[in-house]
Amino acid sequence: MSTSTLQRFLLEDLDIRGAIVQLDDVWQALLTGRSYAPPVRDLLGAMSAVACVIGGNLKQAGRLTIQLQGHGPVSLLVVDINESLNLRGYAKASEDAAGKAGISELVGDGQLLLTLDMPGLRHPYQSYVPIEGNSVAEIFEHYLTQSEQQPAALHTAASSRGAACLFLQKLPDADRKDPDGWDRVTRLASTVRAEELLGLSAEDILIRLFHQETVRLLDARELTHDWPQDWDKVRDVLRSLGRAELEAMLAEHGEILIHDDLSNHEYRFNADDVAALFAEPGPEPRTLH
Repeated sequence: MSTSTLQRFLLEDLDIRGAIVQLDDVWQALLTGRSYAPPVRDLLGAMSAVACVIGGNLKQAGRLTIQLQGHGPVSLLVVDINESLNLRGYAKASEDAAGKAGISELVGDGQLLLTLDMPGLRHPYQSYVPIEGNSVAEIFEHYLTQSEQQPAALHTAASSRGAACLFLQKLPDADRKDPDGWDRVTRLASTVRAEELLGLSAEDILIRLFHQETVRLLDARELTHDWPQDWDKVRDVLRSLGRAELEAMLAEHGEILIHDDLSNHEYRFNADDVAALFAEPGPEPRTLH
């Protein structure tokens, strides 16, 4: 059972909704075998947590992909989540990322693309997210407020042990129910500390922040990182390159190494493996009647 969850909630008397994402075992799985510098790790953690918030709000089956590209030390960062909240992601960064802070220093003049692929769509829906702000939370506050025409507030935290996000959104009847409600709740939310987001349960966080409000908890949903290796797909890709190309790669490197960055898998092929890719299939077994 996953220890990573999306806990949605509603401040019923204020018409404000929210969610708390806490990535524990999923975050550890994403980091396995990777040695990101802390600024890169924390950027990926914040983006992963925000992707879970947005993915948890999808109203039908689909896959959400957030891709950040730039000309700074972080040249590429990708996070991908589907309707079952199965998450994966990675970042490509140079060594000098270690001394940087904030998106502007890490990414430089980058662009952020959000892609939503759903069954029935002829083409995936794509939207460029303006990089307004120097944190993932600030960027998506602006984006969600503009795209959904309702104010949003986000607070993220990330470390080597976890990643988290607190999300709030003002709904249409909020001002009618309590003209001061949104300002009051966002002020309270701004007091949350990173160690609380990473260390307390979602319920304890809500009690600490909003103990004077009526909070209704919805059923928590598990987040997972479950992307098994797909050897058949990799073999098909290698066959498409042709035997001569593969043998040239073997001659140069001694083996063929394929790394699936997004799912965090390695596939290794030696000379015998390559020969097997192009081996003639054996005769069909005879059936005796």
